[in-house]
Amino acid sequence: MSDIQSQQPSGQRHIQSYIFGAILVLLFLAMLRLFAPIFTALLWSTLLYILLSPLHRLLIRNLNFETMKGKILRNIWAAVFTLGTIVIILFPLSFIISVFFRQIMEIVRYARDLLNEKPEYMQDLFEKLSGIIRDASAGQIYITADDISHQIINFLTAQQQRILYFGGSILKYLGGFSINILLMAFTMFFLFVDGPYLARIFLRTIPIKNEYISTLTGKFLDITRNLFLGYIIVAALQSLLAYIIFTIFGVKGSLVLAVLCFFLVFIPMFGTTVIWIPLGIFRIAGGDVGGGILFLIVSAVFLSGTDNFLRPFFLKDRIHLHPLIILFSIFGGLATFGFNGFVLGPVLVIFFLTVLDLFLTEHKIGSPEQKL
Repeated sequence: MSDIQSQQPSGQRHIQSYIFGAILVLLFLAMLRLFAPIFTALLWSTLLYILLSPLHRLLIRNLNFETMKGKILRNIWAAVFTLGTIVIILFPLSFIISVFFRQIMEIVRYARDLLNEKPEYMQDLFEKLSGIIRDASAGQIYITADDISHQIINFLTAQQQRILYFGGSILKYLGGFSINILLMAFTMFFLFVDGPYLARIFLRTIPIKNEYISTLTGKFLDITRNLFLGYIIVAALQSLLAYIIFTIFGVKGSLVLAVLCFFLVFIPMFGTTVIWIPLGIFRIAGGDVGGGILFLIVSAVFLSGTDNFLRPFFLKDRIHLHPLIILFSIFGGLATFGFNGFVLGPVLVIFFLTVLDLFLTEHKIGSPEQKL
């Protein structure tokens, strides 16, 4: 404490501390507002860096950064990792988006053609459905087969128009997406070059004990890597296998169903079975008994089997969290933060539990040392 501060009354020093704290909070909020437009690019570039940094450190561990050669090679490796990551992301993403919308349009057209080309079959189905609705509502809801047919046609027409509008919106925001990709590349490059140094600068701004910072940092790195490997990578692999299997067996909209499988993987107990079991049953009901049984066997082995084998292999009990909490945190994160919530949701939940555990340990709450 300076001589001027020591001469000030205690109450005045407290007021100055409160004012300084308020200014710090306001500046922090202003910083959040400043970086909000590029938050997505910063988030995903940081997550990808965390995921790839062990391999990157392994390749540059023998470089001497004090020499000009070492500095040049460090920049070259950073550029290679950055460009390689962007290419690996962009090519599959472009393929998925283009095929996804095309298959959705094909599914909608197929459904409308089925209504128009086989009216007698659909009429019988709608008559049974209307009877079920009347019986279930004790005659309170009266709806005819024609009403159901008109509602379905109107729904399909509306969805087709919505898909076209959404496709146009993607083209409209393509410029913003390109800027985000450039920001990601720029951020990832400097993270690969100066990641540890930038991390130390950031951690110095957190006003808590160094051991707590070390605990939280280790937990964040562990969560990120295992969340990607144990959940997102496993879901992506299952979706890829689902797309291959559905395509081989001639399932319409194979990519659309594979994308649905990606999200269903996170639902405990059910997962991708919600997709492939009904598909197999419909195939058997349609007369292809052998093909349906083979489809069910292949799906059970390569989809459910992959989940049961790969997830424990990647996680190895590193994330001690019930699958239901993971599910709720993912869907809650998606509802709150959009696509970023896919990672932010579980990370925030596990971070909260870690901080809570540190707080309880610090204050000896619930421990044997606590005095009753």
